[in-house]
Amino acid sequence: MRTITTTEDLASFCAAAKAAPYVTIDTEFLRERTYWSKLCLIQMALPGKDGEAVLVDPIEGVDLSMEPLYDLFRHEATVKVFHAARQDLEIFFVEGGVFPVPLFDTQVAAMVCGFGEQVGYETLVRKIARASLDKTSRFTDWSRRPLSGAQKEYALADVTHLRVIYEWLAAQLEKNGRGPWVEEELAVLTDPATYTVQPDEAWKRIKTRTSSGRFLAVVRELARFREAYAQGQNVPRSRVMKDDALLELASTRPATMEELGRSRLLLREGRKPEIAEGILAAVKAGLEARPEDLPKVDHQPDQPQVNGALADLLRVLLKAKSEQLGVAPRLIASAADLDAIAAGGREVEALKGWRREAFGDEALRLCKGEIALTARGTEVRTIRI
Repeated sequence: MRTITTTEDLASFCAAAKAAPYVTIDTEFLRERTYWSKLCLIQMALPGKDGEAVLVDPIEGVDLSMEPLYDLFRHEATVKVFHAARQDLEIFFVEGGVFPVPLFDTQVAAMVCGFGEQVGYETLVRKIARASLDKTSRFTDWSRRPLSGAQKEYALADVTHLRVIYEWLAAQLEKNGRGPWVEEELAVLTDPATYTVQPDEAWKRIKTRTSSGRFLAVVRELARFREAYAQGQNVPRSRVMKDDALLELASTRPATMEELGRSRLLLREGRKPEIAEGILAAVKAGLEARPEDLPKVDHQPDQPQVNGALADLLRVLLKAKSEQLGVAPRLIASAADLDAIAAGGREVEALKGWRREAFGDEALRLCKGEIALTARGTEVRTIRI
């Protein structure tokens, strides 16, 4: 069990990884007390049962540069294998501005190989690697040093079993021809927009039933201040103010420190002078926004009438297709997708990309009366009419 704490040793391992067809990677991090994830540990393993597996320690490392790792990420001859990569990728994108290319996410691959939605690593270890995991170290403080032997064993298990899982899933994708399905899903993970939150857009994430433009203008300014402050100070949004407090302030619209002090939901952290002043300035900016600058509420057009019988037939078709493909129905189409299709809608996710290939084309034929559903025993089939 080797722990890398120098740039030279990291460069040496990454050079070996560049000569391999793939390398498995995982991270341990903390985010409870910060806006950005704090990277605490990186685990990597080379192919083969006896392939070297290492821990990279960015906390104990003396001037440990990650550039050798980022150079490996840019090396297109080596596949970088993760499980549930989104949070890992966010760390590397924020810190290094780089995405691993090519990327393979075993959670996404398992999704299209019949393991259902968001299948956990432990499940794949059990079903594919035929092994078990000791999860006792899962919720430990990864920033504390020294790491215990149990922590190190747990961390390495996240990349050693991943080798078997990757090879099995890659073979399945080669067999079933669903590699393009995975690539389509991974495109979202390597899009910078997935990890970029602009303060000006932060208000759109806050749920409110109020459609008043003035109210939403105050919400917008408060959310903008909160996001900018949280990013700048590297603290969680909730430490500045939670959503319920933000909506309360947008409603009460305090103009003075005394009025702000009457808030029921604003926590003590949010009453610090620099935050309190920012809140009052944001409320003022929202109230003074010009009418033409008020947020525009997206008024939903009148919903077309859903053909209930057709929607039910689409549900039967979806169940039949999902069973044939071994893919969870909700991964292919949501209930809202089916209702929209039955009402004549065509701009839905179920009619795009691999989902259209798996289900959408047949759904459209069913809507046009070109096919019918028939049952033989427990199996539902489509027939052309």
